[in-house]
Amino acid sequence: MDKLISEVVPILILCAVIALMVRRLPRVDVGHTDAFRRRRVLNWLPLGLTYAFLYMGRYNLTQLLVLKLITGKQFGDIDATGSLVYGVAFLLNGPLTDRLGGRFAILLGAAGAAVCNGVIGILIMTGGVPSVTVLTLLFALNMYFQSFGAVAIVKVNASWFHLRERGTFGGIFGILISLGVYLAFDWAPKIAELTSLPWLFLSPAVVLAVFWVLCLLFVYNVPSDAGFPDFDVADASSGESDKPERAVTILKRLLGSRVIVVIALITLCTGFLSKGILKWFRTFAQGVHLTGSYVFDHWGMVSCIAGITGGMFAGIISDQLFKSRRPPVATILFLVMLAGAVAIVPLLTAPAIVSWVIAVMSIAVIGVNGMLAGVASQDFGGRRAAGTATGLIDGFAYIGTALQGVIYGHLLPAGTAASDIDNWYAWPLVMIPVAIVGLALSLSVYNAVVKPRAAAH
Repeated sequence: MDKLISEVVPILILCAVIALMVRRLPRVDVGHTDAFRRRRVLNWLPLGLTYAFLYMGRYNLTQLLVLKLITGKQFGDIDATGSLVYGVAFLLNGPLTDRLGGRFAILLGAAGAAVCNGVIGILIMTGGVPSVTVLTLLFALNMYFQSFGAVAIVKVNASWFHLRERGTFGGIFGILISLGVYLAFDWAPKIAELTSLPWLFLSPAVVLAVFWVLCLLFVYNVPSDAGFPDFDVADASSGESDKPERAVTILKRLLGSRVIVVIALITLCTGFLSKGILKWFRTFAQGVHLTGSYVFDHWGMVSCIAGITGGMFAGIISDQLFKSRRPPVATILFLVMLAGAVAIVPLLTAPAIVSWVIAVMSIAVIGVNGMLAGVASQDFGGRRAAGTATGLIDGFAYIGTALQGVIYGHLLPAGTAASDIDNWYAWPLVMIPVAIVGLALSLSVYNAVVKPRAAAH
């Protein structure tokens, strides 16, 4: 009974936090009817939950490292390869999503990720953990399909949310990312523990198949497809034709925008810090004997609540305080990340405290990700180019992810060496210069505002 209570209480806490956050969201009145708002929920909720379950089918690989079925170096190399594929895939998948629509993208992404996870699960069931080569190939293919998730959710919602309310939606986007982290770090391992190791991968495959059907039934690209009038969302595409542009034309324009390029470089720093925190904390905790602590056992829930808090904080102050500007929010949150990384250095000798500092840093890093990849890409890329802009920006985030995978995979200790706290100083010391660069870049676009391109003609 005690064990059941210990498992149920975190879920209840998480549900209460999500319900409170969503209920307390401030509304920006841009003239939507109640009927439109209800239909919009029906549109973004299955889409967003599918995106969350994609995370479950992405971070589950980390559990193989926790169970010591692969080494830190092997995990780092596998993760780096998959992350590079994810980032480069955006060059194809972003423009493809702009041309064929976000609905197409989420259906293809969910189907492909479900198959890849299913194959890994079946291979484990029939012959044990596959070789590193096979895992690398399957994870890379999984990450190719995973890359459709972010561009799909941003592309669809770019037509359903006005610029003035997108910051708040960025908070919801942060909730979805956080929910995915929770599912991956807490529930995928629990399912595997209650059943068998193959279900670490089979369970997200099954859930993604279910949500594929829900997206097919309920998700539409634009309001008019669902019987509601389309409207001017007041972003960079405002006043332009809806006719699709050539991918080369879009990429040329985006790469010619200083703001877009700087935001992409900021997300490279965010990707490095985010995955450097999320993917290595449990390895750190395991090495320094924090197993059994509340944060270790419920790392997914702690990260989720931190992410929800960060996403909602970022979204609300963006729309309400900074008049729908995103870079000022990134500046504030990079200060938090820098302070956290610096604080870890002297606190390493008190690892239990470090776990809570990491949780606070998660608030900042997920908040930045929601504001930039989830919102600024729509604002500055425009509704017409939202998929390509998101692909470019999120692609840089995964270049950062690949870098941290290689760097930390080779720098951080493994085996008995992981129990020596002196071997972990590289973890925060590498974060500090990355946070400084991210902060400087955020300050450089602090006053950037969206200017509709049509107005310049």
